[in-house]
Amino acid sequence: MTKGYIAFILHTHLPYVRHPELENSLEERWLFEAISESYLPLLDTFESLNNEGVEYKLALSITPTLLTMLADPLLQQRYIRYLNKTIELTDKEIERTKGHPEFHELAQMYNKKYKNDLHTFRDVYKCNIINKFKELMNSGKIEIIASAATHGFLPLLGIHPESIRAQIVVGIQTYERFFGVKPKGIWLPECGYSPLVDPILKENDIEYFIMESHGLLYADPRPVFGTYAPIVTPSGLVAFGRDVESSRQVWSSIEGYPGDFDYREFYRDIGYDLDYDYIKDYISPDGQRINTGIKYYRITGKTDEKKPYNPEWAKNKADIHAGNFIFNREKQIEYLSEYMEQPPIVVCPYDTELFGHWWYEGPIWLKLLFKKIHYEQNTFKLITPSEYIEQNPIMQVSIPSASSWGHNGYNEVWLNETNDWIYRHLHKAAERMIQLANENSFAAGIRRDALNQAARELLLAQSSDWAFIMRAGTMAKYAKKRTKDHIGRFTKLYNDIKENNIDEQWLRDIEYKDNIFPDIDYKIYASI
Repeated sequence: MTKGYIAFILHTHLPYVRHPELENSLEERWLFEAISESYLPLLDTFESLNNEGVEYKLALSITPTLLTMLADPLLQQRYIRYLNKTIELTDKEIERTKGHPEFHELAQMYNKKYKNDLHTFRDVYKCNIINKFKELMNSGKIEIIASAATHGFLPLLGIHPESIRAQIVVGIQTYERFFGVKPKGIWLPECGYSPLVDPILKENDIEYFIMESHGLLYADPRPVFGTYAPIVTPSGLVAFGRDVESSRQVWSSIEGYPGDFDYREFYRDIGYDLDYDYIKDYISPDGQRINTGIKYYRITGKTDEKKPYNPEWAKNKADIHAGNFIFNREKQIEYLSEYMEQPPIVVCPYDTELFGHWWYEGPIWLKLLFKKIHYEQNTFKLITPSEYIEQNPIMQVSIPSASSWGHNGYNEVWLNETNDWIYRHLHKAAERMIQLANENSFAAGIRRDALNQAARELLLAQSSDWAFIMRAGTMAKYAKKRTKDHIGRFTKLYNDIKENNIDEQWLRDIEYKDNIFPDIDYKIYASI
């Protein structure tokens, strides 16, 4: 007998990185690695489950920045070039490791993997994996939800509500352009919630959003069932809260499954291990050592001493962990169902890139998990948020608390001594963009093009990724440059528009470089 539900929600996001002016952009590899290590393996998982007749359900966000990059012909061809280069390296590795059987088998494994990636991406999916996600959505297996335009951290943009509106509306418009329907749900970037978003989401027919646990637990009045039932805000939006226990089991590299000693070690890569002269053609053009994706060791322990990776051991451990996850959810739901008038829902949101990129065995674990849920238990079922709403329309009305899923749960990841300098520029640019939209109700020709590009540059500058990277200290120089570049481009456009002296050659150049949101209308920034 079904006593409750599990809702898996995968948040699929990368910042907009496209550098046609550079032949080998290191940052574009973020996309290529995510395709090979997460997106293709997950699509293979879903396809395999379909072929085996396994019932499964999950929700999946794909952000507008990522959708745009996945559909970009330039980046598609660069990904193919990346694959060919990686296959060339694995060919060399097969030869180099002949005297080391444990590494030789792994080199062959990687060679087979990347050749299969090339075939699947180029020949099966015709270079566009969005269509495969859309096919899964149309089959009812996956519910794809929207997100904000450039993943702007909405609580810190609230000084100008027009900025929040632009992020949400352009995000929804991009979703509709790719999927042909209106989204029911939205992933607020970084799960960043403030009451300012409610009326804008409602105006755009969004039914629900996902939030961090304490955003729901500290709602007013306190929810009777905690995070195990959604609440409805006074404006009529449904809020689902993340379950703490299931998140920790999967997410934590210390307490969770990904830290198991039999799993592949992420931080040990031949790009750092091998002799420079051997590896130099497969790392950064400036000689900087980087991850190649070819990793031969398992986590082993907490020391630098690492043992060779054994894929069979890792798969066996993934099977054990899938069983453990189910056991814990069964006990959790059995207990909750005794005290709740409606079936409890355990909401499990994760970054998609956890599965495969950070946790190599993540897609295998997910496949084994869904199979076990289908065949080996009947305590709970998988469900999407919109299905749960439809089946359980009676909810407690409550006002959610401001929150995020960043460190300490509020805004400090995106507002601290490493990145606070950006906000005076973002707020000033937003003020100027609103001014331009109000002053140019009927712009046409090159003036309209310049106004639309100004809107794009502001949205790109507002990406939460730049502040996050500055805080993390990884690639901080790049994040600062991106922020300064977009603000600089916006400022020049603003001055040129005000002076009625638009540099068309320069405008066309940045339109080509920052070609996101082709249908944007600058008037989205007109005063609310």
